[in-house]
Amino acid sequence: MSSTSSEANARTATKARAKAVPPGEAHSARRAYLFLAPGVLLFVAVVLVSIIETFWRSFYVWDGVTAAKWAGLANYRHVVSDPAVRGAFFHSLYLILYTCVIPVTLGLLLAVLLSRARMRGLPVFRTLLFTPQVLSGIAIGIIWKWLYDPTAGPINKTLISVGLPGWAKPWLGDFSLALPSIGVIGAWATMGLCMVLLLAGIQKIPPSLYDAARVDGAGFFAELRAVTLPGLRNELLVAITLTLIIALRIFDIIFVTTQGGPGDTTSVPSLLIYLDAFQYGVVGIAAAIAVVLGAIIMVLSVTINRIGERGR
Repeated sequence: MSSTSSEANARTATKARAKAVPPGEAHSARRAYLFLAPGVLLFVAVVLVSIIETFWRSFYVWDGVTAAKWAGLANYRHVVSDPAVRGAFFHSLYLILYTCVIPVTLGLLLAVLLSRARMRGLPVFRTLLFTPQVLSGIAIGIIWKWLYDPTAGPINKTLISVGLPGWAKPWLGDFSLALPSIGVIGAWATMGLCMVLLLAGIQKIPPSLYDAARVDGAGFFAELRAVTLPGLRNELLVAITLTLIIALRIFDIIFVTTQGGPGDTTSVPSLLIYLDAFQYGVVGIAAAIAVVLGAIIMVLSVTINRIGERGR
């Protein structure tokens, strides 16, 4: 009797599952997984395997050619104790001010102004500001290296022509100006991205909220604080996260313009990874720097998103 009831219950459960997931939907789900499979396999083969391999190599002494030797945590101790590596990480944190804080702030102001302005040529202006996003870092570096040229560069020539020869500097060759000059390039390259992201977010805010704020007598800054910023929470998180990652991973612009000089004043972790791996033959140390850099990026990104979620 009990076995009969158990079989009846099993048949009932099977019928319930069949009703819950129609055959057509189950087939569609399987087909969706098939479409996703190439991308997932490519991600695993190119990204995930590379991350695991880099992490594994960080525990070895290896020149990329001969047999690797187990080193334990020696490479990580080098990353922590070497002043040049610590300085490179400090330079990246310094560049966050130029490549993240300033572009997000200016991008927000430009987005607010452009959303209010009603004049001809605004699409062209927005396109010009976004143009750096379609240029490669190599091209940006070449352009700005020419602009910064101490003798033939337009910046110094303009300063001299307007009667300010004392302001003309060897921007990329000065120990105190090289890193801020790189930061200016980063700010120029990322400001358009922030502006477009935030402008798209402003266009999603219901106009009725602004009308209500104006009826209550709110001015520009009151509208910005009470309506615009709360409505742009998600877009601000995306902009901050993207520009933060760009600041910490910057390589091509520095490689083209200064190659870490003068001295090591513009050295950054990504440049050290390249030099250690391909020029100095210390692949284990390069892998350890890459692991630490990736961990910092991950922790900061997660922290920013957690802070943003708490504020909702």
